[in-house]
Amino acid sequence: MLYLEYHFNVRPIQPGVEILIAELGFAGFESFVETEDGLMAYIKKEGWDDAVLEDIQILKSDEFKITHTVKEILQTNWNAEWEKNFDPITVENRCAVRAPFHPKTDVEYDIVIAPKMSFGTGHHETTYMMLQQILSNDFKNKTVLDMGCGTGVLAILAEKKGAHMIDAVDYDNWCVINSAENIELNSCKHITVIEGDASVLKDKSYDIILANINRNILLRDIETYVSCLNENGMLFLSGFYRDDISAIQRECDKHVLKFEEKLERNNWVSLKFIN
Repeated sequence: MLYLEYHFNVRPIQPGVEILIAELGFAGFESFVETEDGLMAYIKKEGWDDAVLEDIQILKSDEFKITHTVKEILQTNWNAEWEKNFDPITVENRCAVRAPFHPKTDVEYDIVIAPKMSFGTGHHETTYMMLQQILSNDFKNKTVLDMGCGTGVLAILAEKKGAHMIDAVDYDNWCVINSAENIELNSCKHITVIEGDASVLKDKSYDIILANINRNILLRDIETYVSCLNENGMLFLSGFYRDDISAIQRECDKHVLKFEEKLERNNWVSLKFIN
């Protein structure tokens, strides 16, 4: 089977790449590989109409400069590709994230993730910092939302830390399926995977909300998160750069959230707020 490989050159690269992945996912692209200058995106050639790209909003935005090239390639074993380069990681010497083919790690929290092409193995700075946040805070008997769950790794660690009810939400059907697989791999019993965006949160409430998405979506949805956050609840945000802190802080101030902690890793940031 023939696939099309699109190589997108994106400036500025963030949050451009994250927004582009989201929009291309809706358009039917099956997998993505981030590059130094942007993104490689893959879709089956059969039935594809290049005119679909005309409906991708970010490609028409004045905020970003995006060009692309495309070529035909033969079908690839995507799982084999990530298996070649997926090394296990350890966070704070307490939590390991590994693939099913890696040996079990002697740590407090051992998490098995088969990420396929979903986001969230712990290798990216934002996921790593969110794992740190979970490790350093009390999740026992808490209700938790993992917003933009990707592989479900944050929800899985939340359960292992004692959370008794977790909703894992993602708009991407592939991520929903992958999260469900990883939840089963880790024998989790208290996680519900939901397909959708912030609109599915109506009438829900949580003690802790984890949102590792991107700047623009966070700014849009913080108001919704606050409406779902119980009194004295904790909101953990990531998916943005140091330069974005002021915009995030202003939006959180607007909703009377109290800033409590900042983590930073290679210019990426995670913030903790209290309701």
